[in-house]
Amino acid sequence: MGKKGDLSNFERSMVVGARRAGLNISQSAQLLGFSRTTISRRRMGRLIQADRRATLTEITTRYNRGMEQSICEATTRTTLRRMGYNSRRPHRVPLISTTNRTKRLQFTRAHQNWTVEDWKNVAWSDDAAGIFNVVYQ
Repeated sequence: MGKKGDLSNFERSMVVGARRAGLNISQSAQLLGFSRTTISRRRMGRLIQADRRATLTEITTRYNRGMEQSICEATTRTTLRRMGYNSRRPHRVPLISTTNRTKRLQFTRAHQNWTVEDWKNVAWSDDAAGIFNVVYQ
């Protein structure tokens, strides 16, 4: 959010229209009376949201495609940090095996017609400590 606050939907539409008309960021900013930073940060945010798993190098390359003046990776990193983005490694999740997929499907079909009352009589694994009075020390 800048000094004047967020852009309204109309102002955003004007920026998008200017960019689609072929104007670069500097020309769009001058024409509409916004700072270059306001327009370019929003573009950077859209690039990130389009592909959350993109690396810093990929983001910088995509950003520089439509620019007259290119930016380096350090500038991209600084901008992303100011926008609240930090680097994280994606959490790896093992795929469901064919055997487990079959077992899940069988379980689902077997319990498809159970009512809420039937499910209330099931001892779930996360409740087991309370049901069996187990005390962990």
